[in-house]
Amino acid sequence: QVQLVESGGGLVQPGGSLRLSCTASGFTLDYDTIGWFRQVPGKEREGVSCISGSDESTYYTDTVKGRFTISRDNAKNTVYLQMNNLKPEDTAVYYCAAELPVTTVQDMCVTVFFGSWGQGTQVTVSS
Repeated sequence: QVQLVESGGGLVQPGGSLRLSCTASGFTLDYDTIGWFRQVPGKEREGVSCISGSDESTYYTDTVKGRFTISRDNAKNTVYLQMNNLKPEDTAVYYCAAELPVTTVQDMCVTVFFGSWGQGTQVTVSS
């Protein structure tokens, strides 16, 4: 069974950190572009960060640049999103997604390109 599972979400105070994990089962992530997306009620799911399966290049949306870091550990079939200096506006359900590379990592970091999705993990930033 092909599955992506996110973990690591939770409640954190502003300025705090969380590390999200996205682990695949039933397939290998080695050559996939992996994306982290987030969604709040009433808004479209937005691309937060992506890492290319072809050249390990990365993309970050402007609002998280300098605060979030995406990385992958192919031996563990897992991709991480390290989130530092979290802000209340980072509150959302975070999803990971996987797909073989079809274009540059920046152009690919939108929902329409991804076919495999996890179930999401809630991140709440609040004092």
